[in-house]
Amino acid sequence: MTKITTFSPENPNGIERDMTAEEQAQHDADVALTATEKANIIADREAKANLKASAKAKLIAGEALTEDEANTIVL
Repeated sequence: MTKITTFSPENPNGIERDMTAEEQAQHDADVALTATEKANIIADREAKANLKASAKAKLIAGEALTEDEANTIVL
């Protein structure tokens, strides 16, 4: 089990204890959600960077842009 430390005015150095089953389940769910959100943010950034690079390459080559590529330039 994961340990949790609780601080209070009476115990400024904290009291360490094991998490309850419910606390552990919530902690595990929060960690999984954070990892998923981080992966989604990274994927979105990469997709936007790729779209911007594609738009730039097409502009240089004189090719027509897709609407999404044009939006990356306008925004």
